[in-house]
Amino acid sequence: MTMTVGDFLLQRLDEWRVGRIYGYPGDGINGILAAMRRQDRIRFVQTRHEELAAFMACAHAKYTGEVGVCMATSGPGAIHLLNGLYDAKLDHQPVVAIVGQQKRASLGGSYQQEVDLVTLFKDVAGAFVQMATTAGQIRHLVDRAMRTARSERTVCCIIVPADLQDEEAVATPPRQHGNVLSGIGTLSFAEVPPPSALREAADILNGGKRVAILAGAGAHGAAAELVEVAELLGAGIAKALLGKMTVPDELPFVTGSIGIIGTRASFDMMNECDTLLMVGSSFPYSEFLPEEDQARGVQIDIDPKMVSLRYPMETNLIGDARSTLRALIPLLERKQDRGWRERIEQKVRDSWQVLERQAMLETPELNPQRAFWELSQRLPEDAILAGDSGSTTAWYALDIRARSRMMGSLSGGLATMGSAMPYAFAAKMAHPGRLVVALVGDGAMQMNGMNCLITIARHWQEWSDPRLVVLVLNNRDLNFVTWEMRGMAGEPKFEASQELPDVAYADYARLLGLDGVRVERPEEIGPALDAAFSANKPFVLDVVSEANIPPLPPHITRSQAKQYYEAIEKGEPEADAVRRALAQQGLTEQ
Repeated sequence: MTMTVGDFLLQRLDEWRVGRIYGYPGDGINGILAAMRRQDRIRFVQTRHEELAAFMACAHAKYTGEVGVCMATSGPGAIHLLNGLYDAKLDHQPVVAIVGQQKRASLGGSYQQEVDLVTLFKDVAGAFVQMATTAGQIRHLVDRAMRTARSERTVCCIIVPADLQDEEAVATPPRQHGNVLSGIGTLSFAEVPPPSALREAADILNGGKRVAILAGAGAHGAAAELVEVAELLGAGIAKALLGKMTVPDELPFVTGSIGIIGTRASFDMMNECDTLLMVGSSFPYSEFLPEEDQARGVQIDIDPKMVSLRYPMETNLIGDARSTLRALIPLLERKQDRGWRERIEQKVRDSWQVLERQAMLETPELNPQRAFWELSQRLPEDAILAGDSGSTTAWYALDIRARSRMMGSLSGGLATMGSAMPYAFAAKMAHPGRLVVALVGDGAMQMNGMNCLITIARHWQEWSDPRLVVLVLNNRDLNFVTWEMRGMAGEPKFEASQELPDVAYADYARLLGLDGVRVERPEEIGPALDAAFSANKPFVLDVVSEANIPPLPPHITRSQAKQYYEAIEKGEPEADAVRRALAQQGLTEQ
């Protein structure tokens, strides 16, 4: 049988070691789907929506380090990919989107579902987006998209018109003017900055008396080196949200998360340090970094566009985090005065005590912090976590103790709702022998999580460890936005926009052949988690939780609290509950 363009496209992706494509069918990709049926090397995983496919491709990249691939038909299917692709772009993840298009002869004729896809994807896939017009292009389009996605850690897009997919493939274009003969090859980088730059950075770090380290997603894989640098410099390590799993929270000098949902230990360390080492992070909030001129700065990042962007660094080291730290370590001097380190460790102990006390507070409905605190105590060493955007993000950042072999991620740069469930599914497909836990708010669960649960129900029996636990915070409120309205704008909760219907999520799971339980009291959460972790199928915990707890760190300032009281004065519908929540934080109207 003649090899078609669709056949060759998949063959080339297979040569790039792509093993799985997430997508949804449509007539714009019929030729590729027919080719998919004719081969057995790459698996097509049908999702319930193209947005979920793009999220899953991003999650695959995050949890494996490989290029994630998603596929959609032309027109509406292509448009649906965008949110998940922007999630990948903003979190610097390598993803390639394969998209169909109407037949070439119809383009420009206002044909049904005709969309200018190159323009549509130009921003999200600006590093490389191209529509194929001849069979001889496919080889170099696949090669360049895969290489660019991997090397630049970004999103690329290949558009293949429907009629081209069924044409005879041109695996080897003629060696003549105008043709491109690309190759796969291996990628190697200049991973370590020059010795002079390393020496300059070491002099700055050695001269500091109070050194703070901020680790981000780019520091994954460099835990041992980060810890050694911190030990030499007597420093503490704070972590940006995407860097939560870079180093374990069990270390006494790890201050935890930083920023709007950060710990007091991280906040104080940044305000008191005289030297800042930032590793693989684009943490955006300058108000949580040292004041300008307070600290000397050194930054390590593989992307030169991202250095000195958040803080005016004195020295910028362009290179891989692990390799650069390894080259830097022999130049560092061990600090003899450990007073700064001892102060940090005391702050860390105090922060964990405060978080535990907050988690154990009695509230009218179950305290969501209690659910996350209890979850953290039970997580196995190799658990994989998938978080969402909303109040669950705060409790993930604050109350979950990262351990050395754990993995965890969420939508960082885009901070989009609806990522946790497709992330969890993709994590389970990539690591079928590990426990995966999705941390979801009820808004995100209703948005697309329940659809994703259908996909989970379809695939769970093929996993060697069938456990996938979904913890839903059911507070019937778009909670994080509600508190943002109060705390950032000084405006009352707008019930028409914020309230959600109460859905029986555990019942829905059982309807799909899965398992679950509704949790309504604090004493039920521990046994429910134990049941979920020992279940022989995916399990949904429907945690009926208190909405009136600020999803913020337990060190809200009085100036921040002022906005909440302004919201109360303007007619906050849950004024008494908000007052009680603020009082539990030690903040009154005085």
